[in-house]
Amino acid sequence: MDPTQQNYTTTEKELLAIVFSLDKFRSYLLGSRIVVFSNHVALRYLLKKPYAKPRLIRWMLILQEFNIEIRDNKRIERESEPMHIRDEFSDEQLLHIKMSTPWFTNICNYVATSQFPSEASRLYKEKLQSDAKYYICDDPYLWKLCSDQVIHRCICDAKINSVLQFCHATPRGGHYGSTRTARKVLDCAFYWPTIFGDAYQLVSTCEKCQKDGMAIIRRHEMAEQPILFCESPMGTPIFCWLDYVSKWVEAIATKTNDAKVVVDFLKFNIFCRFGVPKAFISDQRSHLCNRAMSFLLHKYGVVHRIATTYHPQTNGQAEDFNREIKKTLQKMTNPSRKDWS
Repeated sequence: MDPTQQNYTTTEKELLAIVFSLDKFRSYLLGSRIVVFSNHVALRYLLKKPYAKPRLIRWMLILQEFNIEIRDNKRIERESEPMHIRDEFSDEQLLHIKMSTPWFTNICNYVATSQFPSEASRLYKEKLQSDAKYYICDDPYLWKLCSDQVIHRCICDAKINSVLQFCHATPRGGHYGSTRTARKVLDCAFYWPTIFGDAYQLVSTCEKCQKDGMAIIRRHEMAEQPILFCESPMGTPIFCWLDYVSKWVEAIATKTNDAKVVVDFLKFNIFCRFGVPKAFISDQRSHLCNRAMSFLLHKYGVVHRIATTYHPQTNGQAEDFNREIKKTLQKMTNPSRKDWS
């Protein structure tokens, strides 16, 4: 050190040594994580001073290039000292953490090491060897090749309930039956052996499904019973469009159901995204049969076919979807029926 550097404080001298070392070995240390153990706790706070000297500012600019962490050496030595363990716990409680073994442990071990579990019977070894050819081990996950030639990720028992709740009780699930809930789990690329059984158990114990899924008989048709169709207090309508070929459905909640809303929905949500259809089937409501609607369909060359009155079979697929969305809204909304839109 030169005579000027010898007049630095002890903390500044140690910081100078760090800066000199990093600048000397800069080409080797860039991009690496650096941990510096120091006996001076003030060294960590020296770099965070809001009003520092110009010399410290120059050093901080040099250190910004590196991923550096400064730790207290005395604290680490205190933590490494052996602690005295008490044999008596007067006012404390002992907690036992129990970890369940995943159901695919033996399969994963056999796929990775080709070794059978100890004390396994001959029938279990044959079954394990037969099932293992459908599984793929990609650390840290295990995948299964199902009958649809799509690989699904195997999940442990602790995550099964959360996956089922997501595929059944969330807005994406819609509170459908057990079979459709299990299909949604498979569409999410998850797998475990008892998917359909667990889905049936979840649906059979779901409170909303049990209340709203009951059959409507004469004794239920009383004034005290809640209204089955869900809509907001302002009567917000839902405009639905269904493609008869692909069965794709577009549904949107609108403030009004006048002709302008329907025309804008067809132009910007249907024609611009999916193309112009050959025919358009609707009922005889005023917002679907008017001058603006006729001008739009005539401009794009779409044939407007009107369903027969009191004959829902003319537009049966749309009526089926209307029934499904009513059931879904009935189960997803709260008792006040004000949060669906």
